[in-house]
Amino acid sequence: MSTRESVLARITAALADVPATETPDGVPVPRSYRRSHAGPDLVALFAGRVTDYRASVIHTTEERVSGTIAAVLAERGAESVVVPEGFPVGLLPEGDFTRLGDAPPLALETLETAGSVLTTAAVAIAVTGTIVLDAGPGQGRRALSLLPDHHLCVVREEQIAGDVPEALSRLDPAAPLTFISGPSATSDIELDRVEGVHGPRTLDVIVVAARPAEEPS
Repeated sequence: MSTRESVLARITAALADVPATETPDGVPVPRSYRRSHAGPDLVALFAGRVTDYRASVIHTTEERVSGTIAAVLAERGAESVVVPEGFPVGLLPEGDFTRLGDAPPLALETLETAGSVLTTAAVAIAVTGTIVLDAGPGQGRRALSLLPDHHLCVVREEQIAGDVPEALSRLDPAAPLTFISGPSATSDIELDRVEGVHGPRTLDVIVVAARPAEEPS
């Protein structure tokens, strides 16, 4: 008996007493495990973990988002910036750079030579310092966040989830999810770190403060 046949035989034996009418959805799965390792200050934890990945975090307010984006792009010397469909128009800054839309889709050669890509995010994870894109408005297709050398992402404080289970509950599992933890990096057997092998070498994250709750009149 081959290894494959042995494994399949064990699976068949384990399922021998399962009723034919039973489905996975009909069997509750206990979820009593700890769902978060985050503390009370999710924003500070997220910023610290992102910084650990050698990315930069810039805190700003709703009124200053556009100016903050412009300042970061100017500091990075961006000459062309890819802006996905659905990025909030009111946040787009003026600057000495060329804005590239992705409708119709840009050629891969154009994306490779673009200086920066500017996106929003679907959710962020405090414990892991991760940003998740789901191809929603302002995020675009996966190639947009992989080919330009610099990724500038706008994350709102209310989008920061404490830990992975909470983040996953906010996401559509059928969407094309991209998890980003710092700039692209890898290490060889000698632990020599190389950045930019399979994505941007530089990641900047702008964290927009949540608006204070309005006091009842």
